[in-house]
Amino acid sequence: MGVKIIAEAGVNHNGSLKTAKQMVLAAKGAGADYVKFQTFCPEKLVSKYAGKAEYQKQATGAKESQLEMLGRLALSQEDFKELKEYCSRQGIGFLSTPFDIESIHFLDKLGMDFWKLPSGELTNLPYLLEVAKTGKPVVMSTGMCRLEEVKASVDALQRAGAGELTLLHCNTEYPTPMVDVNLRAMAALHNACSLPVGYSDHTLGIEIPIAAAALGASVIEKHFTLDRAMEGPDHRASLEPEELKAMALAIRNVELALGSGEKEPSPSEKKNITAARKSIVANCQIKKGEIFTEKNLAAKRPGNGISPMRWFELLGQAAERDFEPDELITKKEWGRL
Repeated sequence: MGVKIIAEAGVNHNGSLKTAKQMVLAAKGAGADYVKFQTFCPEKLVSKYAGKAEYQKQATGAKESQLEMLGRLALSQEDFKELKEYCSRQGIGFLSTPFDIESIHFLDKLGMDFWKLPSGELTNLPYLLEVAKTGKPVVMSTGMCRLEEVKASVDALQRAGAGELTLLHCNTEYPTPMVDVNLRAMAALHNACSLPVGYSDHTLGIEIPIAAAALGASVIEKHFTLDRAMEGPDHRASLEPEELKAMALAIRNVELALGSGEKEPSPSEKKNITAARKSIVANCQIKKGEIFTEKNLAAKRPGNGISPMRWFELLGQAAERDFEPDELITKKEWGRL
């Protein structure tokens, strides 16, 4: 598999298992490799005093607490068991990000290919150690982090036995202003930690994830929703299904276009060499024994004769036979190419 595309359903199901299943189908139809949800026990994730983030207030109002909001958005463990099986039947990978230790234990038993850790838990050492104990691969977002914080988290995970790590550059503002994206930080993460890197996107539109793929991201994560007009904290900064499909297709095209990195004619363009390149031809009638000069020679298409790169080798030599205007110049000892 090349670039892993994770369609982030998150809590955009609004607490409805039926909607979550519809999102599975939408992610599969868009060409994503995985559809990802969020697993949490609201009372273990936030205290009753925790306020909402500003973008959450703008999307859902400021009256209810973060705890109350999350209570409305949570799916049950039975729901996740059903979703996992549903994803399997539909042929798309199931993922869910745990937000508390109880959810880590539950998802570990449920089974996933790898962990996808959120930016907010990167500085939560007890959480990181529980994830590492499973030995599974970890894909970790690094939003809001300084490089030294990322290094400390990587060190903690590796010391505790985590599987292969991949770091996702991320900005946690919803939506992220373009000026704050800083895609070059992907390279900084790779250089500092010597690990595969990717990108988790919260910008509007699809161009930034595509650019991240062009810069070598091994994983792309993007929020999506069935309808941006739905009520909820993350819908406004999410793609709708057709946009997600366009993003996935563009990433696959970029992945193909990156190629091997070797500079040589591609199979598709080799047939154009003769038509596009030039050869040395007679610029006028040339008689046998006449000396080749800059006046009686020219470079013209097609490119199936002597290359003009050998121009100065030919000048001053005698014609081996008569040549008509535009006829390819030949030399017995050179052949035609």
